[in-house]
Amino acid sequence: SCTQDYMTAKFHLVDLAGSERNKKTGTHGARFKESVTINCGLLALGNVISALGDESKRGGHVPYRESKLTRLLQDSLGGN
Repeated sequence: SCTQDYMTAKFHLVDLAGSERNKKTGTHGARFKESVTINCGLLALGNVISALGDESKRGGHVPYRESKLTRLLQDSLGGN
């Protein structure tokens, strides 16, 4: 019998643009809501990276569930 070994991988491309200030850009309506969501996702990503990089918090809570972005990237960032 012939066995074949397979290796799988994930590759995430995430556009992190949009962290500008809404007052400065003057956005309204749907674009405003979208930029708020992007900024919240970037904040949550920063919180996750901080929690993972802080040695005093090793084994502690990592806030992956704060945004869709961090939930999507959880296994790539080191979460189980």
